[in-house]
Amino acid sequence: MEKQMLKELDRLEHAIGDGDPKMLRQAADDLRMAVKVMATTANDTQVGGQHYKAKAIQPWDFIAANQLGYFEGNIVKYVSRWRDKGGVDDLRKARHYLDKLIELQTKLEDNAA
Repeated sequence: MEKQMLKELDRLEHAIGDGDPKMLRQAADDLRMAVKVMATTANDTQVGGQHYKAKAIQPWDFIAANQLGYFEGNIVKYVSRWRDKGGVDDLRKARHYLDKLIELQTKLEDNAA
């Protein structure tokens, strides 16, 4: 994307030198679009629906900020979206991950004793 921006900047500079208003306007629009694309983050798009977009904190940001593991992260994900996507099935998925996490933790504690 950086290459594209540099190309657009060169084109803009050329348009300024030529004094062609139409060419200048198009180059500026193209540069604006390139900057917009570069500024886009993963949180700005969502593949497969809109169920996370309306959240004050997206689940993956919460998961990353708290350094949660795979099982905890999936529990947060399913519990946070159940009303907007999968309904009670998402609650069941969260419980399934919680059951597995309890199973793993219990084994760890039993082996440590």
